[in-house]
Amino acid sequence: MHDGVGGAPGPRAAAPHEVPVTADPTHAPGTGPAAARSAGDAPRQGTTGELDDLLLGGPRTMTARDLAERYGIEIDLVRTFWRTLGLPAGADDEPLFTERDAEAIRLAGSLLRTHGLALPTVVTVVRALGHTSDRLALWQVEALVEDMAARYALDDTSARLLVLDRLKDLAPVLEQQLLHSYRRQLAAVADRYAAEFGEMREQAGETGRLPLARAVGFADMVSFTRRTAGLGSTDLSHFVQRFEAAARDVVVGAGGRVVKTIGDAVLFIADTPGVGARVALGLADAFGTSLDVDAERGVGGLAEGARGVTPVRVGLVWGRVLSRFGDVFGPVVNLAARLTDVADPSSVLVDAGTAAVLGGDPRFALERLPVRDLAGIGEITPYRLAPAPTP
Repeated sequence: MHDGVGGAPGPRAAAPHEVPVTADPTHAPGTGPAAARSAGDAPRQGTTGELDDLLLGGPRTMTARDLAERYGIEIDLVRTFWRTLGLPAGADDEPLFTERDAEAIRLAGSLLRTHGLALPTVVTVVRALGHTSDRLALWQVEALVEDMAARYALDDTSARLLVLDRLKDLAPVLEQQLLHSYRRQLAAVADRYAAEFGEMREQAGETGRLPLARAVGFADMVSFTRRTAGLGSTDLSHFVQRFEAAARDVVVGAGGRVVKTIGDAVLFIADTPGVGARVALGLADAFGTSLDVDAERGVGGLAEGARGVTPVRVGLVWGRVLSRFGDVFGPVVNLAARLTDVADPSSVLVDAGTAAVLGGDPRFALERLPVRDLAGIGEITPYRLAPAPTP
């Protein structure tokens, strides 16, 4: 048994291109029930069969019709659940489902029957799980492939086969980390809602007003295309990963939250104007004035493999947003993004409204700039945000 995490590869890694296959005499070609199945319906063997046992709890023996009959539901609901998860669908009589799949469908049905959620709501909840877990699984597996290739000097194909071989050891650890992370994130959302809305139960919201007051910011790399032109896929991947990791550390460390990263940009939010300003200034500083260029050109540094250090332009706006699908929407989001278009490298721009909110905070200094015309928005008066001078 190997640990699949560190140290020298175990005996099975000596030839990572070999994926073991366990013979099953009860399903030999031309004999028994397997002879009547198509190749796609054949029992999964070897490494993938072991993964089915581990991840799915057993073989794929049930059809969509079986599940519909078991729970007394329309077969369309089974199809909808599977499609919404983002999983490949087969024919209604194709054995795709395990007992764990059946239990998942039963629990999804309980959201309708027991908890009274509307079908579109259940679809949205399941789609969020499917979209997020699909990206998460791919992200983590690709990280493992990269690790195996680097540690054992493997080509890409051999590294992927080695990851396939080791997933049965790594999957339980990744699963527990996922469950723990989800619970902590759900608890964090509950804490924020309790703090923000706990005293407002009896207050009616203003009709048509976006529900959440947030500081919204964009940090956009300067000349990303030019600075990374000519990089190979590995160097480019490493550079983007280092940027995203460093940006997340700054945002979270200052008390904000990353909404999403878009290759060369980061969208973040914060619950108060002051926290948003600290995040914005932290990003401008981390990728600009305080960046140790020589150190960052070393192994793992932000400048490794790129055409010099890449500073960021930051736009920050305080206002109201709509939160849906793990993203935020509203005019302030567009305004924050447009402010980055006219910001200088390693600087932060805010609009007049945000400047007015931050104006009384002694931690910050604001400089009014000439009126600018922003694409799709019109003329605004931007302000440059900076830390207050040290006495």
